[in-house]
Amino acid sequence: MIETGQKPVLEARGIVKVFGQHRALDAVDFTALPGEVHALLGENGAGKSTLIKILTGAYQPDGGDLLLEGQPITLRDPLHGQTYGIGTVYQEVNLLPNRSVAENLFLGRQPTRFGLVKRREIEGQARALLARYGLDLDVRAELSEFSVAVQQIVAIARAVELSGKVLVLDEPTASLDRNEVERLFDVVRGLKAKGLAIIFITHFLDQVFALADRVTILRNGRKVATQPLSAVNTTDVVRMMLGKDLAFEHHPTSLSGGPQGAVRVEFKGLGRKGMTPFDLAVHEGEVVGVAGLLGSGRTEVARLMFGVDAAEGGTITVDGQPVTIRNPAQAVAAGFGFCPEDRKLDGIFGDLSVRENIIIALQAKLGWFKALNRDDQIELSGRYAEALDIRAADHDMPVKLLSGGNQQKVILARWLAIDPTFLILDEPTRGIDVGAHAEIVRTINRLREEGLALFVISSELDEVVAYSNRIVVMRDREMVAELHGDDIAPDVIVQSIAGTRAEVRP
Repeated sequence: MIETGQKPVLEARGIVKVFGQHRALDAVDFTALPGEVHALLGENGAGKSTLIKILTGAYQPDGGDLLLEGQPITLRDPLHGQTYGIGTVYQEVNLLPNRSVAENLFLGRQPTRFGLVKRREIEGQARALLARYGLDLDVRAELSEFSVAVQQIVAIARAVELSGKVLVLDEPTASLDRNEVERLFDVVRGLKAKGLAIIFITHFLDQVFALADRVTILRNGRKVATQPLSAVNTTDVVRMMLGKDLAFEHHPTSLSGGPQGAVRVEFKGLGRKGMTPFDLAVHEGEVVGVAGLLGSGRTEVARLMFGVDAAEGGTITVDGQPVTIRNPAQAVAAGFGFCPEDRKLDGIFGDLSVRENIIIALQAKLGWFKALNRDDQIELSGRYAEALDIRAADHDMPVKLLSGGNQQKVILARWLAIDPTFLILDEPTRGIDVGAHAEIVRTINRLREEGLALFVISSELDEVVAYSNRIVVMRDREMVAELHGDDIAPDVIVQSIAGTRAEVRP
C-alpha cells in the first residue's frame, strides 16, 4: 500500500520532446514512488516510448526537468541512467542468448583474477541471486535453453542488480502465457515489497488492474490523468485513452439494417498460437469494422486473413468454395487485398514510381509472363489516381515523395486494381491530413455501396461507427463481442473493450 505524502524516487516535470515539427511530448509530468507499480498507458503515438526513453537516458528532453530523490539529474545515455539506479527490461529480452545464464547476469562486471573470469564465483553468485527470485536452474546453461518467462526474470534480476531504485518494464508479458504472467507478477510484487519503484507499460488492461497501484494515461503527447487504480474502472481508462466522453453521434440509421448481400468470405476456427480461433462471415456490400485497443489482436487477425501469418487451424471459403491461404500470394489469388497499418514499412515501395506501385499487385496476379505494357500501366494508374484524387505531379515520380495521405490512396488503388472480392484495411486513415482522411472514408462508403466486402480496423470510434454495418470488438487477442444495429455506438464499443458490458454473440 502506498503511503500518502511519499516523496518520488524519480520525477519528470514539464517534459518536452520535439522531433522536427512534431511535438512528441508536451509538458508531461510523471512520478514514480518507492514501493509502487505505476502503469503507463496510451495508444500508438501517445508518447509512452518517448517518455520512457527520456526517463532512462536514451533521449534527452528539449524542455523540463528530471529529478532523482529530489535532486536534478541529466542522463547522457541508458548506461549513465543505470548509475543512478534506473534499469529497463524490454519485451524482447536484451541479453545474449548464446551465453550462459551466469554470464548474462554478470556481463561487464565479472570478477577476474589475472585477467581470467572466475567462473565458479560468478556461477555461485548467480545461483544465490536467482534463488531470491524463486529460480533453481543450471546457470551454466545457455540462456536460450529457457522459456521467455525465465529469460524475463533473468533480465529483471540483472537490471535490479545494476540499478536498484527504478525498474521500467516495457511490455514484459506480451509473449507469455497466463501461468508465466503470474510467475512474473510474483517477482514484481516481491520487488515492490522491497521498496523498488516500478514503471509498467502494457496494452493488457486486466494486467494493469491486477498489478498496478497507479496509472498515468498519455494521449497525443500530453498527460490526460494520473489516478490510483482504486479510483477508476476499465471503462474510465479506455475512455481516457481514446479521448472519448460518450458525446458521440449515433450510428447512421441507413446502415442499421445489416448486410443484404450473400456471404462472400467466411472464416471458421481460424487461429494460431497466441490468438483465439474466430468465426466470421463477411457479406457483399458490407463493412465489418474492428475496434479494440492497441495490442488487442486487431492487426494479428488481418495478417491471418491475408496469409502474412499462416493459420494453424480453421477454414476459409470464398463464395462458398474452400480456399487455402497460407501466404499473401494465395490471398491475392483468392481475390483478397490488404492495406497494412504501417504503409511506409509494409505498404509502399518507396523508390518505385506511383504508377509501378499501383499496378504491382495486378501484375503479380497476372504473372510476370503476362506483363502489362506501358500504355496499359499508364491508363490503369491514371484511372485510379483520378478516382481516388491521388495528387502527384507525375505518376513516374517515386511514391516516397508523396504525402502520407496520397501514399495511402496509392496502396488502396493497388488493391482496387485487382478487382478484389474482399478488402482488408488496417488503420486506413492514420497519420493523414483531414482532406485525405475524408476522401478515404468516402471511398470506403462508396466501395460498400458497390458491393465490395470490407474488413476495416480503426482506432477512431466515430469513424468506425460511421461506415460499419457490424463491429467486432477485440480484447486480449480474442473477438469478445459483435455489435449490430443500435449497439453500433461509441459508448457500447467502449464498454465492450473494457469488458463492462455483457458480451453476447449470435
